[in-house]
Amino acid sequence: MELSALTAISPIDGRYQNKTDSLRPIFSEYGLFRFRVQVEIEWLKTLAKHPCIVEVENFSSATLKLLDSIKDNFTVADAEAIKEIEKTTNHDVKAVEYFIRDKIKDDASLGTASQFIHFACTSEDINNLSHALMLKEARETVLTEKLQGLISHLQTLANDHASLPMLCRTHGQTASPTTLGKEFAVYVHRLSRQQSQLEKIEILGKMNGAVGNFNAHLSAYPDLDWMSLSKEFVEGLGLDWNPHTTQIESHDYMAEYFHVLSRINTILIDLSRDIWSYISLGYFKLKLKEGEIGSSTMPHKVNPIDFENAEGNLGLANGIFEHLAQKLPISRWQRDLTDSTVLRNMGVGIAHSLIAFDSCAKGLSKLDINPEAINADLEQSWEVLAEPIQTVMRRYGIDNAYEQLKELTRGQNINQETLQKFIQQLELPDDVKSQLQRLTPQNYTGNAEDQAKLVSKQ
Repeated sequence: MELSALTAISPIDGRYQNKTDSLRPIFSEYGLFRFRVQVEIEWLKTLAKHPCIVEVENFSSATLKLLDSIKDNFTVADAEAIKEIEKTTNHDVKAVEYFIRDKIKDDASLGTASQFIHFACTSEDINNLSHALMLKEARETVLTEKLQGLISHLQTLANDHASLPMLCRTHGQTASPTTLGKEFAVYVHRLSRQQSQLEKIEILGKMNGAVGNFNAHLSAYPDLDWMSLSKEFVEGLGLDWNPHTTQIESHDYMAEYFHVLSRINTILIDLSRDIWSYISLGYFKLKLKEGEIGSSTMPHKVNPIDFENAEGNLGLANGIFEHLAQKLPISRWQRDLTDSTVLRNMGVGIAHSLIAFDSCAKGLSKLDINPEAINADLEQSWEVLAEPIQTVMRRYGIDNAYEQLKELTRGQNINQETLQKFIQQLELPDDVKSQLQRLTPQNYTGNAEDQAKLVSKQ
C-alpha cells in the first residue's frame, strides 16, 4: 500500500501532517542525514585548516564552495542515495562518509582530503552533534515561536479582561473572587518561566573519539591540542562543548530539554482543563463556524474539542518525553545502542506537543466571554464575603470572628441583606461598617486587576 496521509500509521504523518510539516526537515531520517553531512563536512574543513595537519592543504575558496554546497543544498535525492549505499554497508553513518567521498571524487584538489572524511571519528561523534543540531534548530525555528504565540494570546486575554470579576473555586467550592484577566495572567507567568528555562538549556556536543580520550587522534598527531580543537569545532557549530564523556555524549542536557517541555505541556494541560470547565459553566461560549458539527446526534452541541485534542496530545508527548529523559542518560559502561532507536523518537514527542500548541491556540481564538453568566455566578455567592468580614472583626478584637461567620454562612443561603444585618450589629467603628457594607462579590477582588495588567505588560 502506498504511503500517504490516509495510509500512515502515525497520525503525526497522517491526520495531523499539516501541523507537523515544520518538523519534517529536522527530525525525519532525511533531517538526520542532513545534519550528519553537515557535521562530517565541517569536521573535514576544520582539519584542513589546522597547521599541524600538513597532509591536507588549506582548501581554496572553490573547494570550500563545493563542500558547502553538498551540505547547504542537501536534497531528498541525496538522502535516498545514502540509503542506497546503506544497503551495502548496513551502517548508516558509514554510508554518509561514502556519500561525501563520492560527491568529491571528481575534484582533484580533494584527492588526499577524502581520507580525512570521518577522521578519528566514532559514529557517536557524528550522531551526538547531529542530534544536538536537531534540538537546537527545533527550539530556535519552531518551539520558541509556537510557545511565544500562545503566551502572547494569553497576555492579550489577561489585559483585555483584567477588570472582569469572576468567582473562584477552590476544592470545587465557591471562594474569594478574582478577575478573569488575572487567571489568564497566571498562565502567562508560568509559561514564560518555562520558556526562559528552555532557552537557557545548554545543548551539548562532544568530538573525542571512541571512548572519549582522543586515543586515535593522539596516535596520529600526538602534538596536536585535540581538546582545544574539539572545543573550537563543537562551539563553531553553535553548540556547547562537553569535554568529559565516554563514547557517547551523556545526554543529560537532553533530559533537561525534555523535562522543560514536559513542564510546559503540563501547564497547558492545566490550562486546557480549566478552560474546558469554564466552558461547561457557561463562562465562555465557543464562536460558531458555519458547517461545523458538534455531535452526530445532538444538533445543539458545540464541543470544546480543541482543548480536548490539546490535552490528549500533551499527555502523549509527556509520556514520550518522560521515557526519553529517563532512558537517554543511561548507557551500559562506555556504550550500548539502546539510545539509538529511542533518539529517533525525539521528533514524535515534539510533534505531539506542536499539535497540542496549535489546538490550544485555535481553542483560545474561538473563546467568546459570557460576562452575564460570570456575573450571575457571583450574585449567587455572597457567602464569599465571610472572609473579609471575619478578617476585619479579628483586627478589631472581636472574639470568635471566624466561628461567628462559620455559623452564619456554612450550609446557608446567604444574600446581601443577610450580611448587611450581620455587619450592622457588630461593635465596629461606623466607617469600618460602611466599608464592609460596600463590599460585593463583584468588587472583592483584591489586587487581581493590577496583577493581570502587570503580567500582561512584562
